Amino acid sequence: MNWREQREQMVKHQLVLRGIKDQRVLEAMRKVPRHFFVPEKLSESAYHDGPLSIGEGQTISQPYMVALMTECLGLKGGEKVLEIGTGSGYQTAVLAELAEHIYTIERIPILLKKAQQVLTRLGYTTITFKGGDGTCGWEEESPFDGIIVTAGAPDISPVLVEQLDEGGVLVIPVGTRFSQSLFKVTKKGDRIEKENYTLCVFVPLIGMHGWKEN
Repeated sequence: MNWREQREQMVKHQLVLRGIKDQRVLEAMRKVPRHFFVPEKLSESAYHDGPLSIGEGQTISQPYMVALMTECLGLKGGEKVLEIGTGSGYQTAVLAELAEHIYTIERIPILLKKAQQVLTRLGYTTITFKGGDGTCGWEEESPFDGIIVTAGAPDISPVLVEQLDEGGVLVIPVGTRFSQSLFKVTKKGDRIEKENYTLCVFVPLIGMHGWKEN
């Protein structure tokens, strides 16, 4: 397979034509080998326009959604970013291409281990991993310039907003367990500004400040 060409076609047809404009985000999406982050049996579908199962009831997000959420953060290169839900590690890798340091939390041990192995093999050294309940954030490492939540939450979490630096951005899908809207939340003093970007469907955010496990 010509993976480089598949990535180029993904960027051209799935991202640029849908309005992704941040050139740094587009370059990161061109660079990160998405096929390393999916089960081997699905590698030929890695650059298709949709999410894919990674096991344990979890998914790797559609490329467009990864690009859109990343673009919403507005990363310039010097930021400290928290990711809630490491999953496959693909979004983590894209963030690591664009920010100074990534802190990422995953509640499912087998997924955390797999993601850490792939990211280490690819040479990423600016990622700190943690297992546990991501809905609580990572208070001891806060404040963060950006926080990205890769699962659907019941509401905009005040716990995560509290862990943002002044002017920091939280990108989070909010809605029901089965359908959400993607919000960009900017912290401005003791208030927040909310922008609603698009409808989306993520797996539910499970934890103390999210949905309860069935």
